[in-house]
Amino acid sequence: MATELLENTIATLKVLRVSDHGAFLDGQTGNTNDDILLHKDQQTSLVAIGDMVEVFLYRDPKGRLTASMRLPAMKVGQIGYVEVINTTNFGCFVEVGTERGIFMPHAEMRGRPQVGEKVWVRLYTDKSGRMAVSMDVDDEMRRASKSANDAEVGQQVKGAIYNLTSEGAFIITPERWIAFLHHSEMTRKLKVGEMIEARVTFKRDDGRVNISMRPTKEKALVSDGDIIMEYLFNRGGKMPYSDESSAMLIKDKFNISKAAFKRALGHLMKERKIIQEDGWTLLTDIGKSWAPPAKDEKQGE
Repeated sequence: MATELLENTIATLKVLRVSDHGAFLDGQTGNTNDDILLHKDQQTSLVAIGDMVEVFLYRDPKGRLTASMRLPAMKVGQIGYVEVINTTNFGCFVEVGTERGIFMPHAEMRGRPQVGEKVWVRLYTDKSGRMAVSMDVDDEMRRASKSANDAEVGQQVKGAIYNLTSEGAFIITPERWIAFLHHSEMTRKLKVGEMIEARVTFKRDDGRVNISMRPTKEKALVSDGDIIMEYLFNRGGKMPYSDESSAMLIKDKFNISKAAFKRALGHLMKERKIIQEDGWTLLTDIGKSWAPPAKDEKQGE
């Protein structure tokens, strides 16, 4: 007895007849009503009666099993960086080169990717035999990665996040290096699938690299100082925060570490732009002449 044909599967079927609309493939039930249409628009080459054709099966808008010669760009077990093309209450569909997207159930998601976003996925076959995708790609990334021997500390690298844990984010670069971004080195909230750029801070013995989105200390002195000065500027020249304030409070108010905050304060005091009194930080006459950078200049940095 023939195996039941299912959507989101690849099958090799015989062409039984042709019409103006396309070719009809053997639905393997013995009932011509179950023959499967391979529309002319879904043919990548001409087919004739008797040909055995490899096709991808999917449901058309009316729920009928339909065929296409456009096969997935990925094979089962492979990974790819793909776009989300539709979302449902049960999961989402991603673009893999077929006429319809491949389904990803909520259980296989990391986060909730939205239409238009790209994510790393692995193509697999579910218990029913249908193709599906999963964002659980860690093992495949390890196998596909290369040792970052040519990486240099200070080098800027780009890559897409494939996993986000309580410790930080893992990304894969175009060089196939795996890079780890600790939460303390992030400058904003990130999402799985997002493409980021960061600086190599350490080459690890396991062939991976650690990276940071934060500027170097020299640049950070200026940018962190501008954050503090703009805060003072908007508060009439004084604030109830100093190098004695708690790390949690500093992180909450300025999104920088206490160490970075103290370095920036020291730099500003050296320039005689601020003073500290009784736990408060105050602008000096020199500091009051400071003006925030123009908005377009800040965006272009």
